[in-house]
Amino acid sequence: MRIGFIGTGTMGTPIAGCLVAAGHQLTVYDIRREATQTLHEQGASVADTPRGVAQTSEVVFTSLPGPSQVEKAALDPETGLLAGLPGCGTYIDLTTNAPGTIRRLAAACAERGVDFLDAPVSGRPPTMTVMAGGEAAVFARCRPLLEAIAKNVFHVGPNGAGCVAKLVTQYLGYTNFIAALEGMLVAAKAGIDLGVLAQIVPVSAGQSRTFDNIARSVLTGAFTAGGTLDIVAKDIDLACALAREVGAPVQLGVLASEMYKHAQARGWGQEGFPVVARVLEAMAGVELRDE
Repeated sequence: MRIGFIGTGTMGTPIAGCLVAAGHQLTVYDIRREATQTLHEQGASVADTPRGVAQTSEVVFTSLPGPSQVEKAALDPETGLLAGLPGCGTYIDLTTNAPGTIRRLAAACAERGVDFLDAPVSGRPPTMTVMAGGEAAVFARCRPLLEAIAKNVFHVGPNGAGCVAKLVTQYLGYTNFIAALEGMLVAAKAGIDLGVLAQIVPVSAGQSRTFDNIARSVLTGAFTAGGTLDIVAKDIDLACALAREVGAPVQLGVLASEMYKHAQARGWGQEGFPVVARVLEAMAGVELRDE
């Protein structure tokens, strides 16, 4: 199949690589031309614009940092992918996006006779999770493509449902990370061995995949696990905005968001998100390290 892929960064490159490995013919684009080099070496063609990608493709994916980048790549009347994607084509957005942007994309696709799925992802390919929103028939047709990049593929509901599912999982994970840090700081101030506690939590009520980043990244002082602080702060903001839109409580998310923003203000945005621990450590006057 002729596939277009827009956004060949940290996530996009390995995802697109799975599609190449599955035997598909890829055309790729990134605002940074050098970011397409790895895929070009794997046999992908490189286009000069998102529109150029779409003109040669049956299905186009986007994997971009956030809503503004997606809207630019998809909706620009001169260079956007929808200006080049033929009617009866399919557009799949893998970005952790805003519900408002998803609504605009779905409407624009409908006007052009283009099928659309919002299908944000969690984890890393090829073992990651896809949460897709869109018509059931479109999802069924695209499922083989999604299964080429992910182990767990879910159809959540109509357009926008995938976006909501992803924001909820981000909310759960990254508010929990702040709570886990606070718990570990209580232990540190009380004199508990943090290395032992890090073994207890995964086999007790406090277990979570997010907590595992503390042992891997905070107790070691590496602060490198997971996505960047900027991406996580953006996702928490989008999740909080969604909660307000639907009238759900969001107190914990607001507090967590403040912590991530404090870390951003210190210039750590491009570091791994666990670097937020340094903000809470400063507040507590103690470092979380397994000596």
